[in-house]
Amino acid sequence: MALTFGYNRKRAKQSEQDFKDLGFGTNMGHGVNRLINKDGTFNVRRKGGGIGAIHPYQLLLSLSWWEFFLVVTGFFVLINLVFAGMYLWIGIEYLSQAPGPQAHMLDHLGHAFYFSVQTFSTVGYGATSPLGHGANLIASFESMVGLLAFALATGLTFGRFSQPSAKINFSKRAIIAPYRGINAFEFRIVNRRKNQLINLNAEVVFTCYNQEGGTWKQQFFRLELERDSVTLFPMSWTIVHPITKESPLFGMTEEKLAEIRGEFLIIMSGDDDTFAQRVYMLNSYRYDEVLWGARFVQNFYDGEDGEIIVEVDKVGKCARAPLNEY
Repeated sequence: MALTFGYNRKRAKQSEQDFKDLGFGTNMGHGVNRLINKDGTFNVRRKGGGIGAIHPYQLLLSLSWWEFFLVVTGFFVLINLVFAGMYLWIGIEYLSQAPGPQAHMLDHLGHAFYFSVQTFSTVGYGATSPLGHGANLIASFESMVGLLAFALATGLTFGRFSQPSAKINFSKRAIIAPYRGINAFEFRIVNRRKNQLINLNAEVVFTCYNQEGGTWKQQFFRLELERDSVTLFPMSWTIVHPITKESPLFGMTEEKLAEIRGEFLIIMSGDDDTFAQRVYMLNSYRYDEVLWGARFVQNFYDGEDGEIIVEVDKVGKCARAPLNEY
C-alpha cells in the first residue's frame, strides 16, 4: 500500500530524496513498537559488543539517582567486606579490642568490618587499631583506596549535578485540530523548571510503513511547521504543522494512520541559561496517542499581582472541536 492520500507526490518525492531518515534506516520490521520512547530514549537495545562497549564514567553519569546511590552503597559495603576478610585472614587478634577466640564468627566479621569502615573513610575513632606489620600494611593500603574512592565519588556526584538537561513537559497526546480553515497536527510543551530556555528549536518527523512488493518499508517525512523556533520560552508553546495539500498527512484519517503505524518523532533543542550549554529533548507520538477533533485549552491567565500564571500541569488539557472539511 503506497502512501497516497492526495498530497503533492512530486514535492514529496523531492523531499524524500533530500531527507531519507534520522539514522534508523528504512528496513525495520513492521512489528517495531515505536522508534523513540516516551522518556526520550531510543527504542533500541544493543546486544554484544563485549566489556569494551561499557564506559564506566558514562554509565555512572547516565544512571538514575537511586541507581547511582545503590551502586555507590553497594561498592562501599563490598570493598569493606573485602578488607574485613583480609583482616580476618591475617588473624582477628591483630586488631585491638577484638572479640576473643570463643566469640562467634559473625562477631569477628563485624569487628573487622567496622574497623575497615573507619579506616576506609579515614574517620579513625581510635577505639580499634591495627597491631603488627601485616595489619598496619593492609590498613595503610585501605586508607589510600578510601581517599581515591571518595575523590572519585565526589567527582561523579558533581558531574551529575552539573550535567545540563532539559525538563520539558509534553502534552500527553498530540491532536488533530481545526486551524485557519484547514486542520493541523499539534502538540504543546512547557518548561517544567524555573530556569530559562532561549533559542528553542523544534523539528517534527513523520514516519510510517509503506508496503512495497510484499515488504514493509519505512518512510520518513520532515513536517513543515507554522513556526519552528522561539527566541524566548517563558510560557507554553503549541507546535503546529498545517495539513495542506503538500503535507504527507493530507487526506489522512484516524484509521489510515493506525494502518500504516504512523509515528511523529519530536526533536527539541535550546540554550540553557543556567549551564550556558545547548540541551536536547526527544519525544514521540504514536498513532494511538493522537486525538482527532480537539483543541488545546489556554493554560495561562493574569494573576492578581499582575503576573502571568502558567499552569504547567495543564499543558495537555484540551477540548473537543469539530474538524474542517476540505
